[in-house]
Formats: sequence, C-alpha cells, structure tokens
Amino acid sequence: MIEMDKVVKRYKDVIALDHFSFLAGQNEIIGLLGPNGCGKTTAINCMLSLLKFDQGTINIFGEPVNPNNNKTKRRIGIVPQELAIFEKLNVVENIDFYCGLYVNDRRKRKQLVDEAIDFVGLEKYRKFVPKQLSGGLKRRLNIACGIAHKPDILFLDEPTVAVDAQSRNFILEGVKKMKAEGTTVIYTTHYLEEAEDLCDSFVIMDNGRNIAQGTLDDLQKSISTTESITVKFIAEDSTLVNRLKEIPHVNQVIKTKDKYNIQFEKNHNNLSNLIRFIDENSLTYSEIKSEQPSLSNIFLELTGKELRD
Repeated sequence: MIEMDKVVKRYKDVIALDHFSFLAGQNEIIGLLGPNGCGKTTAINCMLSLLKFDQGTINIFGEPVNPNNNKTKRRIGIVPQELAIFEKLNVVENIDFYCGLYVNDRRKRKQLVDEAIDFVGLEKYRKFVPKQLSGGLKRRLNIACGIAHKPDILFLDEPTVAVDAQSRNFILEGVKKMKAEGTTVIYTTHYLEEAEDLCDSFVIMDNGRNIAQGTLDDLQKSISTTESITVKFIAEDSTLVNRLKEIPHVNQVIKTKDKYNIQFEKNHNNLSNLIRFIDENSLTYSEIKSEQPSLSNIFLELTGKELRD
C-alpha cells in the first residue's frame, strides 16, 4: 500500500528525514513511533504529498506520490492531532463538508455521513456544534470527518490525546473495526501500551531514520534485553538500585514507586540469579513477575530516551 525508499527531507541545515524507508501492507495497523522531533509528521506529510522531499521515492497503491493525483487522494484519509473541525457547523455539517471533498453525489454522501456518525457513536449529537461537545466527543467528530469517505489508507495522528477512558476505548475499538473492514491504518501515539495492544507491527523512528520495523516479536528479538523482571520488595534502602545492577547480565534497573523493574540481557538463569541475590541479602518481597520486554522497554533500548522527551 505504501513504500518509501531512502527518502531525504532537509530544512536548510536540518535533516528531518535521513534516508528513511517505510513499508505498509494491506489491511494492517502500523504504529509509527518516535520521540518528539524525530520526523514522524514530516514522513506523513511527504506520503500525503503535502511536502516535497529532496531524494528517494514514495509509492502509494503502486504509483509515485503526486499532489495532483486526485484519484489516489480519494483513497486516503487523515485525522490530524489538532482538531480540524468548523466551530460554526454542527456535527452533520462538519462531516458532510469533508466527505464532500471526495464524494459529489449528495444521496451517497448522506449515506456515508450517517454511517460515519453511527461508527463514532455521535447519533445523539447530530445537531450539536463543537462548543457543545466534550473533548472526547470532539475527537470522535474529528475521526468521523476523516473516515466518512471510507479511505483505503488512514493516517491517525495521536487520536486519543486528552480524551476520557470511555472515548479512548470507543476510538480504539473503531480502529480495529476499520482494519477488519480492510483499511490500512498508520497510527502515531505517545501511549506505548495503547500501541502494543492495537498495532500489528511497528516502525520506530529516531533522528529521521527508521531504526527498527517489525512485529513485537521481531523487535523483541532485535534487542539485547530478553527478560524483564518486576519485584516489589517489602523493605528497601537507597542503595538497592545500584546493588541490583551488580547481578550478572543486568542491563538496567528502573524504580517506580515501590517496584523495581530489572531488565536482563540474553541469559537463561536470570530469575535464578535474582532469587539468589535476594536470599544472600536477606531481602523479602511480596510480588515478583517475569515477562518478555514490552514495547516501552524496546523503545527505550533502541532510542535511549523515553517517548515523551
């Protein structure tokens, strides 16, 4: 569906995309992840023909991107992070306006608008203007405006920022439903747990480059950390983090409130080594859990920074 090959985009002396490559197949949800300023928005704008790039190639539906190719544009939807809705138009009028950019037939458009309203759960708010809607409902309206024409490729840029839990769940279930109906979704988010639950595969960007791409299983195999053990100690002291780092094969130790997340390199005896350390130091614990590296662990190792930097 999308193929970017060694794309370079410069802003004077700043390289926003540094030979960036990206692949998106049909009917999948791809998480495009990276710290702020890594080039995600630039990459999306190049795919959408909103920006000219300096070198490389981008093909969508097997054809080179072209800002004048309206046939291709009709098959693409975009839901930006910033709300793109008209304050003086009600819910129906907002969706109808954006759908009208792609569909001329009024009868067909009415059907599509009704389906979009039903899809995002705004049936009770058809005549409401945006100022009468909560933040979560505005987000749903924003999504309805981007999906009403039933695109084959949909770009969702931070669609769940600052929404309530109910609206977030509604949005995520809607994205899964779009995939089930055949849409390819490019999804950006700062919520890694959300991406891990939702996406089929991931592209991790940093400094304008694609530093890793694949399924969660692929990414887990690509890093040195292969096991993450979380321990809740009953008693602790200020030296415990540094002492835990002395256990063989420990990559790093992260303390969160009263829990310690210990990340290990490739080794089969990590849990045994940790239990031995606990016994030798006469420590007691109320909880211990071993798991494979999460998307957050993978991101931190690959980029060396937290996503919200």
